[in-house]
Amino acid sequence: PVEKTALAEAEIEYHDHTSTTIFVRFPVVNASTPEIEGAAIVIWTTTPWTMPGNRAVAFGPDIEYAVIEVTSVADESLAQPGEKLIIATARLGDTCAQCAITGHTVQATLKGSDLAGTICKHPLNGQDYDFEVPALPAAFATTEEGTGIVHIAPGHGADDWELGRENELPVPDTVGENGCFLDTIPLFAGQHVYKVNDVVADTLADAGSLLGRGKLSHRYPHSWRSKAPLIFRNTTQWFISMSTTGLRDKALAAIDDTRFVPASGKNRLRGLIETRPDWCVSRQRAWGVPITVFVNKKTGEPLRDQAVLDRIADTFEAEGADAWFASNPSRFLGSEYDASDYEQVTDILDVWFDSGCTHTFTLEDRDDLQWPASLYLEGTDQHRGWFHSSLLESCGTRGRAPYDAVLTHGFVMGEDGSKMSKSLGNIVSPEDVVESHGADILRLWVVGSDYSEDLRIGPEILKSHADIYRRLRNTLRYILGNLDGFDEGERLEITDMPELDRWVLHRLWEMDALLRHACDDLHFHPAFAELHNFCAVDLSAFYFDVRKDSLYCDRLDDIKRSAARTVLDETFNCLVAWLAPFICFTAEEAWLARHPNDSPANSVHLRTFPDIPDTWRDDELAAKWEKIRSVRRVVTGAIELERKEKRIGSSLQAHPVIHAAPEDITLFDGLDAAELFITSNAHFATDGPGDKGFSILEVPGITVLPNQAEGEKCERCWKVLHDIGSNA
Repeated sequence: PVEKTALAEAEIEYHDHTSTTIFVRFPVVNASTPEIEGAAIVIWTTTPWTMPGNRAVAFGPDIEYAVIEVTSVADESLAQPGEKLIIATARLGDTCAQCAITGHTVQATLKGSDLAGTICKHPLNGQDYDFEVPALPAAFATTEEGTGIVHIAPGHGADDWELGRENELPVPDTVGENGCFLDTIPLFAGQHVYKVNDVVADTLADAGSLLGRGKLSHRYPHSWRSKAPLIFRNTTQWFISMSTTGLRDKALAAIDDTRFVPASGKNRLRGLIETRPDWCVSRQRAWGVPITVFVNKKTGEPLRDQAVLDRIADTFEAEGADAWFASNPSRFLGSEYDASDYEQVTDILDVWFDSGCTHTFTLEDRDDLQWPASLYLEGTDQHRGWFHSSLLESCGTRGRAPYDAVLTHGFVMGEDGSKMSKSLGNIVSPEDVVESHGADILRLWVVGSDYSEDLRIGPEILKSHADIYRRLRNTLRYILGNLDGFDEGERLEITDMPELDRWVLHRLWEMDALLRHACDDLHFHPAFAELHNFCAVDLSAFYFDVRKDSLYCDRLDDIKRSAARTVLDETFNCLVAWLAPFICFTAEEAWLARHPNDSPANSVHLRTFPDIPDTWRDDELAAKWEKIRSVRRVVTGAIELERKEKRIGSSLQAHPVIHAAPEDITLFDGLDAAELFITSNAHFATDGPGDKGFSILEVPGITVLPNQAEGEKCERCWKVLHDIGSNA
């Protein structure tokens, strides 16, 4: 009643609310069985304001009811000793306690079906509520609460409405759209339903019809806009049928043809479509797109005339939807119809219908886009909203869903998983993140999060993503620095490269396949973790570390150096393309640093992922180098321990001896083991090292003695070697 309009289910929230509860007598005037003559049927309700709309009471046909005589009451009780009441046997104890009935005798018990045909008086009979109130069977009457008998107001609830239609009950119009009783309603005219509950209870008490009253705290529907409690009120509205033209079946078939990410979204949307009632598309608001219908005042039928519709459409296109309200109806009806014979509908369309139409005017009239959309992307709440209304609107007008795929994401939470709120002070503003960290950090947080669940964000989480960003940026800086002056004449074919460089190309092939698969699956965060690991571990901590001596110290025409530079060029081309969707500003900055061209077409974002040749794939080489890196891991662990104990400084001061099985030693045939370990020298041995040596559980069979290198330090490469100084 605050918004003065019907609300869709998606616009409803449930909050705690305290309601006034009342127990009310309905005196029996025409008994279906002698046992209930002179008794009163007792109902319980949490909405006293609906009593003026009562036109029946409902019982459960299979429920057992007791006819009791009150024998004693507490001082505050409204019950009278000697009176007869009809209450469900299962609800007797609770009802007597709440109505302060301290003693009673059971005069008879009967099945609910025995009450069929009973007629009662309205509790306010004699005050212009002088009509019969029949007792009717209803499956929704239960013994879970109340008295087991329900009061029926056909104008204020779906169950009440359906029961009323089945039994041809009158449907009184009692409450206006402003939430106030109409002027025609006796005793309560003009009073607001929010404020009238106690007034109704007092009036029933004065009439001798109130048996008890109380308060109940429960979950109750509220408007998501005003946050005020709602009322149930039957009104004349416009509907789109879910069954008449097979809309439900079309929508369910379209759901089966749609890809959902994550897959659970399919069942959620399907469940909502399967159980939804007809679509109420009218709203009573002062704004919105009008329902452009004229209704014949005599027949009640909508006017169906293409010429009239065309005039409306042409006017809207030229002037906007407000022309419907600003124009004389004859403008649209033309000379063929008398405007006085027709009522112009002033309701607006459900705004979900508006959003459900977006696919038509964003996709269909543009040459650079296609219909249906490849993907609809929104939060999990939109299974009730945008995904839902778009599906129905499109299936009704175009016979299929407006999308090929639907992706749903969770909501942003605080760092500790709590809901963000101003009072908790845990709101993270995107603008603040961009101001303090840069937009790419925020984008990194997005791609690094599992969007299928609620996402957490806060200072510590952002700090960790800033560290990730720094590593990615440093990787690009290192590559750029070492590609200075690189040209095509220096490029080597893969067949001319050393194993280590070919292994990097294989890893690029693997990463390309992984990222393409991730993009196809719309499942980014595991792939991004792998991409970060590739930059931080495979490249920075391994390949760059091993190859830096070649890049810094070898001759400019050395094959090893040229191979490394060729690999760095290919790696750069891949990385900037792969990172472009995620850290778009940094990828563009890196691309332009390498290709400083002012042409508008010179942008990393106008590229696609590079095509990686299958010749880069080498599974056998990859398996071999996985074992080599395991051995290297033990060596670096041993050296790190020596550095921690301050027995050496740089790893180049070490000359490790690796004790391993012959098959592990042969892995290093033709390779410079010292170069891979970044030591001055390295030797292998097959005999056991005794009790000495360093090993780790994850790499069994490898033990390392981290001996110190002997000789002099070379001022160029910093290795400690015996022959330094032997040649002046």
